[in-house]
Amino acid sequence: MPDFRIAAALEGHSDDVRAVAFPDAKKALTASRDATVRLWNLVSTPPPTFDYTIAAHGSAFINSLAFYPPTKDYPEGLIFSGGQDTIIEARQLGRPAEADAEALLLGHAHNVCSIDVCPEGGWIVSGSWDSSARLWTVGKWECDTVLEGHNGSVWAVLAFDKNTIITGCADKIIRVFNRAGRLQGSIQGSGDVIRALCKLPDSHPSGAHIASAGNDGIIRLWAIHGQQVAQLHGHESFIYSLAVLPSGELVSSGEDRTVRVWQGTQCVQTITHPAISVWSVAVCRQTGDIITGASDRVARVFSRVPERQGDESMIQQFESAVKGSSIPQEQVGKVNKEQLPGPDFLKQKMGTREGQVQMIREDDGSVTAHTWSSARREWIAVGTVVDSVGSSGRKVEYQGQDYDYVFDVDIEDGKPPLKLPYNLSQNPYDAATKFIHGHQLPVTYLDQVANFIMTNTQGATIGSSTQTPANTGTDSQPPSTPPTSRPKVLPQTSYLSIKTANLKAIQKKIGELNAQLVSSGSKDLSLSPSDLETVVKLCGQLEQNPNLKDSSILEAALPLVVKAATAWPSTSRLPALDLLRLLAAASPMTATEGYSGGNLVQTVISSGIFDPPLNSNNAMLAVRMLANLFETEAGQELVISDFEEITSRISSVLSDPGASANRNLIIAVATLYINIAVFLSAAGRSVTSESAEYGLMLLDQLTKIVSKEKDSEAVYRGLVALGTLVISLENEVMTAAKEIYDIEKTLATVLNTAAGKEPRVKGVVGEIKDAL
Repeated sequence: MPDFRIAAALEGHSDDVRAVAFPDAKKALTASRDATVRLWNLVSTPPPTFDYTIAAHGSAFINSLAFYPPTKDYPEGLIFSGGQDTIIEARQLGRPAEADAEALLLGHAHNVCSIDVCPEGGWIVSGSWDSSARLWTVGKWECDTVLEGHNGSVWAVLAFDKNTIITGCADKIIRVFNRAGRLQGSIQGSGDVIRALCKLPDSHPSGAHIASAGNDGIIRLWAIHGQQVAQLHGHESFIYSLAVLPSGELVSSGEDRTVRVWQGTQCVQTITHPAISVWSVAVCRQTGDIITGASDRVARVFSRVPERQGDESMIQQFESAVKGSSIPQEQVGKVNKEQLPGPDFLKQKMGTREGQVQMIREDDGSVTAHTWSSARREWIAVGTVVDSVGSSGRKVEYQGQDYDYVFDVDIEDGKPPLKLPYNLSQNPYDAATKFIHGHQLPVTYLDQVANFIMTNTQGATIGSSTQTPANTGTDSQPPSTPPTSRPKVLPQTSYLSIKTANLKAIQKKIGELNAQLVSSGSKDLSLSPSDLETVVKLCGQLEQNPNLKDSSILEAALPLVVKAATAWPSTSRLPALDLLRLLAAASPMTATEGYSGGNLVQTVISSGIFDPPLNSNNAMLAVRMLANLFETEAGQELVISDFEEITSRISSVLSDPGASANRNLIIAVATLYINIAVFLSAAGRSVTSESAEYGLMLLDQLTKIVSKEKDSEAVYRGLVALGTLVISLENEVMTAAKEIYDIEKTLATVLNTAAGKEPRVKGVVGEIKDAL
């Protein structure tokens, strides 16, 4: 078959294009980290030219996308998109972003990273960092089935047929479920995290039924019952996406800048992109053309048919961009220039396989990369290897590779810091994700690690990078008013909790830290072997059922957990505090038991957890525990009974310079204040002088949070708490908001920040203004 050649470059996104879809020959869909989904319509041909409209505008990164074909009820089809805000949005194709969404699918607790559709069965399936997949019936718009049992992020979901769903997980296992959510089988043998799945046609020459790929750079072909049929080698880094052509050929894309076309088990074409990552690839079933989404903010269409390819100037422009692109050194590993062949090699030697990479030492001393094209029988230049250093110009070696930075990260208190290698050519969230999965840390640490990277690399740039900020015109900015599909959120009426956790990791860390206490001679603080076994049993119970009632194990374990969370050295408390956070939501017994320092709140506060020098991670987990107490009535009463002490301590914490640097601590405080606001304004509860006084105290702290904080999630949650108080308590609180705290000025300040540009923040600000 002829090679694919560039047909069109779809430019308009202001951040990475993370997901693509190709519904038909005249329409393409792209989703981006710029929080938009764009619909691209073919407006002229030849050469093909596309123009876009914004189909959806979210509040955070959009990382997953799928198209549901037209039906009687939805004659243009449906666009499903999801991402960092945990919401899956269903929109009719062709409707503007300002129009109501068809539905908002709520249920996931973390980033929605994969979506697939099953028109034959009338459902879609989604995968998330919350370690679950969910099945939703189209039109019903509720979660029918939760596919559980995953021990990591569900990076890939596949609607295999109307009764079968297949998932690919960060725990390296492929799972096969039926429509009812029952596990039918597990396929093991993948070498690393699984990021992509694809159904193969019955006519595939290998006889396999599905393909998988992921972090080990290998495509594996499987029979549905679990036998590995073949391995496809060629990619040199993570593989992010798989798709099948009408011809039965497989297409893959990955972190090595390439899209590869596979005929049977042989790679027949390699398409190098002028980008760091090719995040996604999709196929048009009508034409056999493909579309890719990449880290350079561009989606590209490729075709094998000359009439649908770009003109010669576009083809030359693309090839020149690839040839002139800079390849970060870490992508090719260490290169000994002295042992590389010179330019004559390219004329004298042929490649041995499609996509083979050859480094050449040019006459000027630079190193260029070339790939072998079997179809053209020639070496194609794909870029120059650059030392992508920051302003210091020095690289740091770690595990045999050079990096711009190697950070020490104190994630695991009581143990040496973990090493976090990072190059400026990487996306901070991708580096953080790789770090978290590599060390089996909870995904709840993702934002904290990514923000740590961004904070510590501010102002550093890649010396030779071709990636410059996109020219973002007004058409790529968020709309001036929030999409009407977002329902009003004020007043908040339900409590929020933070319950995602890796109990196995918590259990392991408590055991390790306890052993350190024993070996250091602090046996009075350590747990005995039988005590430790009790805590282990409690973790097992929590894994089976996160909503514990009274039990003998819980009764025995509670004082042990509180002891470790409050009496152990400050640097060793983190895992016990994490477990205590879960117990606060799991059972009212946590709030009603007596402890050595009095009730739970008094014991935690008296342990010095909010005192200087502040350990911000300990404080963050303590505040999360306070927020989770609102899951039970006993917990609500406990927090309100110690309201003044809690808010006084938190006020002093917020004034600590280390607090503002910990995004998760500020978000935890805002979440706690939302829950207190919900409690004070609950329907049926009369507004008393005490509740009004408490509302005024919260108002003082919330106005400081929303006006000073830069993180959009913290600002948003602070606004929700503030708005709930103003709308529900009225009278004294509303008067104080206007006259004492000049709330109008505070809201204007918010709108002038980066957070204020987000539709969800604008929406809440608008609701508060309306109430005033």
